[in-house]
Amino acid sequence: MNQHNVHLLDLPNEILFLILKNLDNTDVLYSLFGINNQRLNIIVQEPIFTNILNFVSISQSTDEIFSISNSILSRFSIDILPRIHKNVQSLILQSDSMECILRAGNYPNLTQLKIFNFNKSIFSHYFMDDSLFQHIDKQQITDLILIINENNIEITQKEYTKNVYANILAFFKNLKHLSIASSSVEDYPLSSLCYLPSMTFSSSTLTKLSINVNDFDDCLSLLDGRLKQLTEFIVQVDYISNWTSTFYSMDDLPNLKCFSLTCYRNTEGYDILVVPLLRRMSHLEELTLYILIFRGSTCISGTHLDNEILIHMPRLHTFTFYIVSQNVDADPTVHVSVDDIQRTFTNIKYRKVACMVDYFNSRDITSRVFSLPFKFDRLENITNNIPNIVFNSVTHLKLWDKDPFKHDFFVRLTRAFPFLKYLSMWNIQPPFFKLREFHLYEKDWCSIVEYSHLISLDFGDTAAHYLEHFLDETKTYLPRLTELKVDYDHLQNVTENFTNDEMRHNCSRVKRLIVEYSIVFSKDVYNYFPLLSI
Repeated sequence: MNQHNVHLLDLPNEILFLILKNLDNTDVLYSLFGINNQRLNIIVQEPIFTNILNFVSISQSTDEIFSISNSILSRFSIDILPRIHKNVQSLILQSDSMECILRAGNYPNLTQLKIFNFNKSIFSHYFMDDSLFQHIDKQQITDLILIINENNIEITQKEYTKNVYANILAFFKNLKHLSIASSSVEDYPLSSLCYLPSMTFSSSTLTKLSINVNDFDDCLSLLDGRLKQLTEFIVQVDYISNWTSTFYSMDDLPNLKCFSLTCYRNTEGYDILVVPLLRRMSHLEELTLYILIFRGSTCISGTHLDNEILIHMPRLHTFTFYIVSQNVDADPTVHVSVDDIQRTFTNIKYRKVACMVDYFNSRDITSRVFSLPFKFDRLENITNNIPNIVFNSVTHLKLWDKDPFKHDFFVRLTRAFPFLKYLSMWNIQPPFFKLREFHLYEKDWCSIVEYSHLISLDFGDTAAHYLEHFLDETKTYLPRLTELKVDYDHLQNVTENFTNDEMRHNCSRVKRLIVEYSIVFSKDVYNYFPLLSI
């Protein structure tokens, strides 16, 4: 091909396929379908472009989700979907576009649905009868993902579980995979099954469940036999106490092959509740644990995990974990080091392991052991003592230390957490507060620190020094900051009553300003934060 001007249609089909496969299916169909070119019409009707259709778009600058425009929806529902609906196997929808899209065809091969901004009103409107699905065989839906965005705070967790979550299983009777998650970092109505009838939220077909529950009783309830075919269970528990409110079966769980347990709050129920549950999973092949043990008698070691848990799982081949032992009541004469703990991890199932140990006094120890590469998106109460490891998966980070954070720490922080989106910090101790160090106050911040992905900053419980240096664009670059939580007096002081020009740029994209008490912002505040909603 020697000609200088090569057009798209001059390319062979194989090359066209390679190009179009790298584009979003929805964009391909909208741009090329029905343009009066028979060759392209045939190509874009191939199953590779029609199997999965995505009718939501994620903003590149925030975590917000937006529906596609009405004009695009109209064209899809009238011109495109009626012609390709037989090929569609998966739909990713905004709740407000769901009716328009689902009524556009019969979708005989549709098996997967993902719905954003799902809530009780959406469920009541579309799922209480068959009006929306009367032309679609809802028995064919085997995979369902619900991204909850619930504003109804009056309904209790038990009512929500009984009236929404449980009825989802009743509506889609052949579901094999169900995932219920949140569209934001805020909590949403958690599943709560305690004291509800034993067959609430039951299924004879479900093999995979991903869900957030209120407490450990709810986790045990879901494993009491109501989900007989369950092989993969991913559960986030809001809190784990050191007791249960009722009796649960302690039989083995021979069907369970994959189990993931996450709890972000401290628990004293690890030995009493968590370990006995894990010992019931004798056929487990994959285990994921994220747990914070409070006031244990010892730091969790590889030897402990081998003897108390892994010996009961002979088929286990993948163990991913982050386990914190906090405020360990240890022998003050024995100093436990990182090397001491890491030497206990000799089992091949651990693969590579890292550890952090913080001493706050001789009897107050916090140790963290975790598998590598690190797989979780959240870390809390991290001190100055961060290892030389890159945590690519972490998007939510909370810093806490009795000692001040200095410039070199924040340089290391950006290297260790390159994809950080949410940062909060508790530290009332500014660096160089001692008179002999005060001359280093300005010299310390010697280079600009950039947080390329940071969208939310919570400095409500920090010394004003940190707020000053984070907002000052000559010291910190925050190109995507849209949410700021601060002490208002600190903010007023460091911005010199909203006149400091070196801080305007980092504040210019903030859409949400959260302060500790209700206040009517002045005109100067809105001028300083031009994107704030009035």
